[in-house]
Amino acid sequence: MLFNSYSFIFVFIPLTLGAFYLLAKFKLTNAALASLVIASLIFYSCWNIKYLPLLLASILYNYYIGKHIEMASTKSRAKLFLIIGITVDLLLLGYFKYANFFADSINNSLNVHIFIPSIVLPLGISFYTFTQIGYLVEAYKGETRNQSFISYCLFVTYFPHLIAGPILDHKKIVYQFHQAKTFIFTHENMSKGLVMFILGLFKKVVMADSLIPWVEAVFNHADKVTFVDAWVGALAYTFQLYLDFSAYSDMAIGLGLMLNTRLPINFDSPYKSRSIIEFWRRWHITLSNFLKDYIYIPLGGSRKGYSCKMFNLLITMLLGGLWHGAGWTFVIWGGMHGLYLAVNHTWRRLQLKMPGLPAWFLTFFSVIIAWVFFRANTIADALMIVKAMLGLNGIVLPAGYQALLPELGGLGVKFQDSLCLDVGIVHLAALAGLILWVTVLPNTNQLLEKFQPRWWYGLAAGLLAATSILFLNKITQFLYFQF
Repeated sequence: MLFNSYSFIFVFIPLTLGAFYLLAKFKLTNAALASLVIASLIFYSCWNIKYLPLLLASILYNYYIGKHIEMASTKSRAKLFLIIGITVDLLLLGYFKYANFFADSINNSLNVHIFIPSIVLPLGISFYTFTQIGYLVEAYKGETRNQSFISYCLFVTYFPHLIAGPILDHKKIVYQFHQAKTFIFTHENMSKGLVMFILGLFKKVVMADSLIPWVEAVFNHADKVTFVDAWVGALAYTFQLYLDFSAYSDMAIGLGLMLNTRLPINFDSPYKSRSIIEFWRRWHITLSNFLKDYIYIPLGGSRKGYSCKMFNLLITMLLGGLWHGAGWTFVIWGGMHGLYLAVNHTWRRLQLKMPGLPAWFLTFFSVIIAWVFFRANTIADALMIVKAMLGLNGIVLPAGYQALLPELGGLGVKFQDSLCLDVGIVHLAALAGLILWVTVLPNTNQLLEKFQPRWWYGLAAGLLAATSILFLNKITQFLYFQF
């Protein structure tokens, strides 16, 4: 079941909200929480029920380990349970997500044949594994006392975040499940949540999905792209990924508000960033925080000198890339951002300055180049697209532009029909509009802060909702489902 489906919007949401608030009205708070657990498990099962036992086993195991950590008689014993818990979690994730990748890599590099049957990645395993690792660490710190099984199940399975995040911090979400105000219906939270959900739905089905043909035309024909094709495809994917993933986060936050819970913000206008350091404070914020807290800082962070800090950054980002997907393109993407961060920190250390616009352009350009590797089917495809973007194959413009720009022919610019994407004014205008939108206009979280229950807000939200519903005839998955 997808957020952007008729069944979710018109059946699942009304039934789930109705059951929760009906039980809450009669002061049956535990039953209300249990209804959300049941709804979340149904939501997950609608995708592929055969992976439900794996999710349930993971929940039971981590809750059991967490309780043993809490009740351990000594710190060393608690640490032993923590290590066992995290190790099993990572082995499980590693088997489902990376077994085929490592087997293929070994087979190709050593010319051997290690056979592993094709393994389908269970939906949401990366997110619910990281969520529970965070819980075990908090249990070790003594921050999870008196955790009921129902609230723990809801913490892990809570349907707004289960499939693609945001990654939840146990201590910041579980207490909300037990606040009295959580069980009291309020028009303010319901209206805010509904508006946030609609904004996310519009971003996904109208904006992000409209870019799919442009992206696929370029990345599926990397050997045929020209200068303009490559840039249109790279920019289209840059916006598609942001619109798609931030849309999911917006919808998750909106659903949380409808149930009187506040989920963490995951995006804060990342393409406004003027440095890579700033970018990672704005992009996939909950993952950035997780990588910092559970990989970078345990490695030593910046405590052991500048060289170690740079090494720790690189390792953290390489692992962050590998978390996104079992492929060398993801590892390269992570490595590129690790190097970007190292350069950025060195730049700051030398107290060098760069004006705002050039700093933004360099950051945005660097992010786009890295996204090419993130999206490309192979490393070879990524290199061909980047080569075309840099004009190393010559500058080739669409044939239709020759009459408008004949003087460029004398400068070595070629004009020819594209073999993969017929770039027109619509493409260029749309991408220019998106650049303006993500760099100047407020994001959805900022719009929510200014929300007032006025008739014109309702009218605007209604128009966006109606438009979005018309686009539901071509339902697509969210991109981060594959991670």
